[in-house]
Amino acid sequence: MNAIPRVYVLDDDEQMRKVLSRQLQADYDVMCFDTARHFLEVIPALASGCLILDVHMPEINGLDVLRRLAERNLHFPTIMITGQGEVSVAVQAMKAGAIDFVEKPFTRETILDCIRLAQEHLTPAGAGYENAELAKTRLGRLSAREQQVLTGLVAGLPNKTIAYDLGLSPRTVEVHRAKIMKKMEVTSLSALVRRALAAGIPGRF
Repeated sequence: MNAIPRVYVLDDDEQMRKVLSRQLQADYDVMCFDTARHFLEVIPALASGCLILDVHMPEINGLDVLRRLAERNLHFPTIMITGQGEVSVAVQAMKAGAIDFVEKPFTRETILDCIRLAQEHLTPAGAGYENAELAKTRLGRLSAREQQVLTGLVAGLPNKTIAYDLGLSPRTVEVHRAKIMKKMEVTSLSALVRRALAAGIPGRF
């Protein structure tokens, strides 16, 4: 019998740790940590698994945790938890190596979908990762204006800012965004960002 997949939760919010434990314990072996320092101290001895990581924590924040894991060459596919309106932070996290991000509040189904995606990155090297050539092919479907809008989205800019920078109305940006999602064959902003980064979108104008 295979062992139950391990999921680590790193969040200083006790209520959030309890919620995630309750949502995931039926399907995963959940281990919670309330400080980044403790997690980083013990992580070399931990079994492989996915990490659910909060952005905002005292002393060492989520982005710093990702950087320290990368520096130590420790591979824990990470889902970043962000507050509403923190897309720019989420994009930074994905560029730092996070697999996905989810905005609060989220449903059990949403976090389970994120974990399934992260688990694909636990397979041997290369498996489960966004195919760069396929992403570039889909990027090629976009018009020049849609690519400009996508660059703004990947930079974490709100629709109003993208509209101002490009001399468009916010409504027009929303229309472009819907078309971009369809052409890139994604259904969430996190998937769009992941695919755009794989295609080489730099995340700045």
